[in-house]
Amino acid sequence: MEQVSHDGRETAYRVTQPDGDGPTVLYVHGSGGTHQAWAPQYGPQGPSHPAVAVDLSGHGDSEDVDTPAGSETLAAYADDVCAVATATDADVLVGNSLGGAVVQHVLLERALDLRAAVLAGSGAKLAVHESLREALAGDFEAAIRTLHEPDRLFHDPTPRLVDPSTETMRSVGRAVTERDFLTCHTFDVRERVGDVDVPVLALVGEHDQLTPVASHEFLAGEIPDGQLALVEDAAHLAMLEQPTAFSSAVGTFLDGLGG
Repeated sequence: MEQVSHDGRETAYRVTQPDGDGPTVLYVHGSGGTHQAWAPQYGPQGPSHPAVAVDLSGHGDSEDVDTPAGSETLAAYADDVCAVATATDADVLVGNSLGGAVVQHVLLERALDLRAAVLAGSGAKLAVHESLREALAGDFEAAIRTLHEPDRLFHDPTPRLVDPSTETMRSVGRAVTERDFLTCHTFDVRERVGDVDVPVLALVGEHDQLTPVASHEFLAGEIPDGQLALVEDAAHLAMLEQPTAFSSAVGTFLDGLGG
């Protein structure tokens, strides 16, 4: 893991395939996750492009921030992404769920020079059900179990997928994970996504109940250069559940950028 210093803290990230062909892609994880959510994409089985995966503040090896859930935390996470993108010359952002909200914030609010973005398992609005918010505030283990029911994080929640996902969420901890989901709950840029001025792929697992297909259809329809792609037999974390299909969709999108 490498580190970049910015805004009084250290943010960790991993770089792989630095000599690969194509744009440098920065992957941004979702709520309660770390850079390891992208292991199939930044590893040798993923596309051949240079790949970077960040740990947002308070996740994995990155220092935390003292910000309340909502716009301040979203802005802090965007600072993390911009700092890592600048340090690595990344010109494409890929964000899952909360990471997709961070990517949209960067696209709409920051002057980062980007060629494209992928919003995977995300949306222009990311409301979180009241029952999950209540569980996150009180019974973290119940919240984890809820998230790992079928067609939420995974279409088919086998131990191979659930065990590492559960351990990652526990390692991030209740406070940061709750902050992540509450930040998602306040996120709503439905009136603004039409201002995104780079090509965007809205990529969704066909069974995703957390950010359903309709959310991605909205993104693809509202963003001037938006596209929609579906990952079959997958839910919210399609990059882990169906990594080959996910990477193929991203790779095809990147190939279509030209240059």
